[in-house]
Amino acid sequence: MNFRKATAADLPAIVGMLADDELGRLREDLRDPLPAAYTEAFNRIDRDPNQELTVVANETGALIGTLQLTFIPYLTYRGGIRAQIEAVRIRKDQRGQGLGREMFLWAIERAKSRGAHLLQLTTDKNRPDAIRFYESLGFKASHEGMKLHFP
Repeated sequence: MNFRKATAADLPAIVGMLADDELGRLREDLRDPLPAAYTEAFNRIDRDPNQELTVVANETGALIGTLQLTFIPYLTYRGGIRAQIEAVRIRKDQRGQGLGREMFLWAIERAKSRGAHLLQLTTDKNRPDAIRFYESLGFKASHEGMKLHFP
């Protein structure tokens, strides 16, 4: 697998992967052309040195996965850096082959290389298989997450 920084040309494939599950299809808009909001978001992410939007390609160069790492500097832990992993997706026809584990192992090493002292994630409680997968990688449900959505 080849990990690289995402480009604007990758957006349709990325959004396609984000929309290709039961929860994603409710919140993503996979029209052609993509709504401008995706390009605007990509540009904000691309300019921010604390964001890494990554794509994963197979040996032929086809995109088969994506993830986003956010590096959060803060004062606790003696001015530590916390890494957050989001939007991990594998193309539907590539699932079940161990690629998710490879992507997470890569992300863990990437977070360490950027000086993070921990890698965190949130997951929907309605995804028990995902929770078991994260636990198999050593993640622990140490905190109760809460969200406040705005209209």
